[in-house]
Amino acid sequence: MKTTLLFVITAVAALAETHPLTLRQAVEMALKQSPDLMLARLDEQKAQYAIRIAKDPFVPKVYAGSGDAKTWGYPSSIEGAAPAIIQTKTDMALFNRPKSFELARVRERARGAGITLQEKTDDVAFQTASLFLDAQQLAHTAQSLQLEVQSLERVSEAVKVRVEEGRELPLENKRIAVDLARARQRADGFHSDLNYAESSLAVVLGYAADDRVQPLDDEHSLAETPASEQAARELALKNSLQVRRLESELQAKGFEAREYRTARWPMVDLVAQYELFDLNIYKNLFPHIQRNNGQVGVAVTIPIIGGSAVKGQLSQAETDIIELRTQMNQTRNHIELETQKSYQDLQKSEAAREVAKLDLDYAREQVSVLLAQLDEGRVPRQKVDDARFNEQEKWIAFYDSQHAVEKARLNVLHQTGTLLAALR
Repeated sequence: MKTTLLFVITAVAALAETHPLTLRQAVEMALKQSPDLMLARLDEQKAQYAIRIAKDPFVPKVYAGSGDAKTWGYPSSIEGAAPAIIQTKTDMALFNRPKSFELARVRERARGAGITLQEKTDDVAFQTASLFLDAQQLAHTAQSLQLEVQSLERVSEAVKVRVEEGRELPLENKRIAVDLARARQRADGFHSDLNYAESSLAVVLGYAADDRVQPLDDEHSLAETPASEQAARELALKNSLQVRRLESELQAKGFEAREYRTARWPMVDLVAQYELFDLNIYKNLFPHIQRNNGQVGVAVTIPIIGGSAVKGQLSQAETDIIELRTQMNQTRNHIELETQKSYQDLQKSEAAREVAKLDLDYAREQVSVLLAQLDEGRVPRQKVDDARFNEQEKWIAFYDSQHAVEKARLNVLHQTGTLLAALR
């Protein structure tokens, strides 16, 4: 059983792949094969097909057929036409305002589906970039923690030697053992988080859940953000796909309301028909009957009493228009507020990064000074080890602050609708 289980685990591990990608490569891959984007593209295709369906009343259709039946007495009408050897007919709407506005509404819905696809594209790019930065930050932190564990292992060995020589109390062994165990636990936790982040990124990119995407450092950073908070808010409103989608929905609802308002208008259809008669059936009843017969003309339909449904549907459409306008105002306010917050978060994270950088520089310089003093025999080894441990902690804090800046910049670019341009 153990051998079989080991074989299965090895086989599964062999199937899993690791894909090293830069940020731009990951976004490009997501835009090509993301499952969410594929579903959005299918919805857009369905909306385009709906246009063809809505055009159907204005496209001429031709039907032809034949049949056979026994006649007794007068040749009665069958399905609205006299018995014929061959019958061909066509019909097409010439003037039908409800159907015209329905076609306009469906076309606007298709345009809205295209906007929704663009919105989903931006969301997928943002999600991919966000997961990439998270995985990248976890990789840097895991590397620093591994160095921290190695440093503590060296300290532990040195403490054991000093305890055996009687230069340290045995309690120091327990203290360093606790620090080492805590560092190992922390490193293992970050490695687990890193594996999950890389697997999550692989799923977003359309790979299998067993695969992993390894973030590679990219020389190119994200594009610069707007120069001011006000510029960011104006750009966000200008490029907002949410507002454009709501405007499209509002336009479609307007066509729907006009469709119901014109429900009582006359409708004009083109009608044409050809019939080939069997003269043996009609010659005794109609001496002047001819074999080939055809009609072409227009059919005018005037609704007299349409019922209460149309009025109710019109009231619903007008209510939806009011709701959409209210929603548009709320969306604009929300966009301005979120853009303002994201821009302020970027400024705060940049300030925090500067502090973390200064703190790191101080810790590194402190280690250099202590190493020089150690060579002169002026400080004990433990003080140098503690300083190195503190330096690794400062590196982790700096990576966290750098990650916060990149995430904040990413959010600003997403809010202002310039993320895709920045990542290409």
